[in-house]
Amino acid sequence: MRQRILTVLLFASLMLPFSSSFAFQFTDTQGHSQTLTAYKGKWLLVNFWATWCPPCRAEIPDLIALHNQYHNSKFAVLGVAMDYDSAQQVADFVHKMHISYPIVLGDEKLASEVGQVEGLPTSYLFNPQGKIVAMQVGALSRADIEHYIDSHSTPVRTPVKTPAN
Repeated sequence: MRQRILTVLLFASLMLPFSSSFAFQFTDTQGHSQTLTAYKGKWLLVNFWATWCPPCRAEIPDLIALHNQYHNSKFAVLGVAMDYDSAQQVADFVHKMHISYPIVLGDEKLASEVGQVEGLPTSYLFNPQGKIVAMQVGALSRADIEHYIDSHSTPVRTPVKTPAN
């Protein structure tokens, strides 16, 4: 429980005051272009991970569940595999774990298009306007992400109709 509270606090406390948007363009393992602008209007979690990393492996089921539930509406995940031996190693791992979100084969140069990756996993959260609003080094849970998004989303307000006098 204490670890969960620390994770939530760390994630929330690392809100970054970026005033500009990043404009990355990656090609995923399926040959599709992945751009930040393609995700406009959605929250996007860019998650840097490695096949050998226990915390990375632990968070993947929650990321899969979130992506599967929300990728058609308000939230998507883009995974960036780091520190791998071969593309086949990553492909085999993705297949074994049933990862449904796009995966990009990354390196330090590619990662620098988003931000610093000083440890794995590292996640950057972009708001629907395409700005980085939070980052975390360390594993995230579904509850952490949903709580953050719910507490930082602006509710849609329907105008109240009043009877004409």
